[in-house]
Amino acid sequence: MTTKLTEKARGVYIIAATPFTDDGALDLQSVDTLTDFYIRSGVHGFTLLGMMGEAHKLAAEESIEVVKRVISRAGDRQVIVGVSHAGLENVRRLGHEVMVAGAAGVMVAPPPGLKGDDGIYNYYAQVFEALGPHIPVVYQDYPQATGVYLPPSVFERLVDDFEQLVMLKHEDAPGLAKLTRIREGEKKPGRRRVSILVGNGGLYLPQEMRRGADGAMTGFAWPEMLVQVYELFAAGKAEEAEDLFDIYLPLVRHEVQPGIGLALRKEVLFMRGAIRSPRQRAPGLSLTATDRAELGSLIARLERRLAASGQHKLAAE
Repeated sequence: MTTKLTEKARGVYIIAATPFTDDGALDLQSVDTLTDFYIRSGVHGFTLLGMMGEAHKLAAEESIEVVKRVISRAGDRQVIVGVSHAGLENVRRLGHEVMVAGAAGVMVAPPPGLKGDDGIYNYYAQVFEALGPHIPVVYQDYPQATGVYLPPSVFERLVDDFEQLVMLKHEDAPGLAKLTRIREGEKKPGRRRVSILVGNGGLYLPQEMRRGADGAMTGFAWPEMLVQVYELFAAGKAEEAEDLFDIYLPLVRHEVQPGIGLALRKEVLFMRGAIRSPRQRAPGLSLTATDRAELGSLIARLERRLAASGQHKLAAE
């Protein structure tokens, strides 16, 4: 049984895709192969039922089934589960169910349209009360999707008042200045330093690591790159980390395209043998022949650059 999530969490917590068959059914066999693929890539933990995981398209029983399936194969790697919902009772119920199943903590995003500093603070106060004090919580800060901007001062109030808030999933953009402000604020006497993992497809990962991020929580389809960049930074080799990141940057950029990004990511996971079908559950976009050819060209370019640099791609087999 894995330990609970704490402020000391570090590394790459991969946001896992949810595999479906060609007819749109949940593909549990591919959940297994995808989990194994992520483990071989060296990830330090998992995040399930996030926006990339198409959580809103899953029935409640399917959500729990996916969580249990991944936890059963994850070994000692921690699993965070997204439990965001418009209703607090649903947040409470799913939060308790996944913790019983062996999750290390839960992630909660603010509901779209939440207004004002006090609105944010009071909402999360209700979340913490509903979940109880023993469930570690990750604040999912993704204003591009929720429309809710989190001021650093409000996050600091929450950290000061609620010990179960142990991590920020930082996905604001531009967000480097916010990251710096939070890290500077943590130097005040008596304030906790919480874990900060960053998203946005890893697009700004090197700069965010330099500003105090503890790793990544995103779903880039070459997770081994995220792991290697994190480990190089952890070893004090920031320039080597940036050099490696630069090789993958065209695909990082390509994969974060709004609308089509998940289709591209699932196509790569399919090509790498991690899942049996790249299908999204309806409604979802499909790639055109031109899209696939373009992706193939970028991947071939990546392979050439890796070979030229002496780097070796992790085999997906």
